[in-house]
Amino acid sequence: MASDTRKGIVKGVSILSLAGIICKLIGLLYTVPLTRIIGSEGLGIYQSVYPTYNLLLTLSSAGLPVAVSRMVSQFLAKDDPKNAHHVFITALWLLTGLGCLCMILMLAGNGALVVWVREPRSSQGFYVIAPCLAIVCALSAFRGFMQGQQNMKPTAISQIAEQIGKVTFSLPLAYLGARRSLAYGAAGALLGITLSEACATIIVAILYFRNKKRFALLPQLSAEPPASTGSLARTLFSISIPITISACIVPLAQFVDSVMMVPRMIDSGLTNEAARSLYGVFSGLVIRLINMPTALALAIAMSLVPAVSAAQAVHDEKGTSQAADQGLKLAFMIGFPCSIGMSVLARQVFGFLYLESLKPEQFQTGWELLTVSSLTIVLFTVVQATSGILQGLGKQKIPMYTLIAGVSFKILMNYILVGIPGVNIHGGPYASLVCYTVSMVPNLYFVCKYAHLSFNFRDWIFKPGLSAAAMGIVIFAMRSFLPLNRVLTLLEVAVGVAVYAFMAVKLKMISSGELSGLLHRITGRRKKQG
Repeated sequence: MASDTRKGIVKGVSILSLAGIICKLIGLLYTVPLTRIIGSEGLGIYQSVYPTYNLLLTLSSAGLPVAVSRMVSQFLAKDDPKNAHHVFITALWLLTGLGCLCMILMLAGNGALVVWVREPRSSQGFYVIAPCLAIVCALSAFRGFMQGQQNMKPTAISQIAEQIGKVTFSLPLAYLGARRSLAYGAAGALLGITLSEACATIIVAILYFRNKKRFALLPQLSAEPPASTGSLARTLFSISIPITISACIVPLAQFVDSVMMVPRMIDSGLTNEAARSLYGVFSGLVIRLINMPTALALAIAMSLVPAVSAAQAVHDEKGTSQAADQGLKLAFMIGFPCSIGMSVLARQVFGFLYLESLKPEQFQTGWELLTVSSLTIVLFTVVQATSGILQGLGKQKIPMYTLIAGVSFKILMNYILVGIPGVNIHGGPYASLVCYTVSMVPNLYFVCKYAHLSFNFRDWIFKPGLSAAAMGIVIFAMRSFLPLNRVLTLLEVAVGVAVYAFMAVKLKMISSGELSGLLHRITGRRKKQG
């Protein structure tokens, strides 16, 4: 059981991580032409809308898919597929209804939202992104049901479809809109998101119906009576409400940032145009780069919830502990090199993408912000992993409280630091570092307590930290004497990955066989026998 649990987690993380990297890479490359089409000021308009949409989306769809995944995995662990499917149908109706409600609220409150974000040109953007709320909520129900079966492929496929759709729709619409004004350019990009999510929902629905016959063949061995829709709905809400509140906290902080940071920069002495432009660089470019490796964190969290829940359902304490330990090893093993590598190569990475599309002062500000912001990656990765474990253990209120504490510090520090002349936007990354540190430390304590784990300093901290430090030293030395060049940047990244992989094998953080298997899964090649 423990071995199967470990394999299931690694397989799920591998699938979602690969899909997440592809998605983030497409999304990252998408920002390059988008920046050229609508400029940093247009990105500022875009970002004045997106945090509000993200907050409402999180409010309506964040908790229930995790609850669906958890409940489905528990019913299937007890050989009760009928109730598992009943959970999905109940959640589909609930999520679609909540999504429609949030869509109506955004449409009806358009004027108030425009005043709230202090950007008159954001009105069209709020209108075109509103239908996306209902669409993504339905999509989330399908994903939660598949994840509960520890089948991550539909989620991965639909995520890639989202990004391809975004490039296909958003860029042409942004170009057409920008011919009229920056406001219409930003709205065109947002309309493209709505259309891409609609395509992803259609695809995942097709995958669901293809899998339906196979699911129907699962044996119904449980003697439990069918659960009522009302009881399932109550259980879904009891699980999802703390998760939803927890998931809303970061988007809420981003929403507060979108409302607070520009006025605070103006208070520090910047003009409205300069402040909006800096906020566009930070939130639209730097944060997007940071979000690329955090796709791996989300993959770990999504894979851990059903794995831990299934072990808990059959009272497999050893399987629960091993799943939690494996998840934390992966979190630190992924988070450390991503943080250190991106921080050391911040100027090279930022220049690789945006050197020609930004003014010199914007480019310098961007890579300086990225240098510090990159350090949040490992913290965020561990916060996501520990939150997934605690949710699987039925302790979903704990990450909610720890994130509330962390984000409270973030908002306070943002208010203080961003308003200081000479600091302004540079205060944002330091506030985020404090936020995720405050959340991570108690999360780790409670995971160790409830998953019956000892703090594994050697495997969680020492080995990945030492490997990442060695990698950082090598690429820092290369960076010091090599010029800023796209080809050389790719070389520096490749050398960094090779050094980290070598150290990981030498320190037995990962075996050479596991590394070979991972590479074969990534490249799609079958491992040779013999």
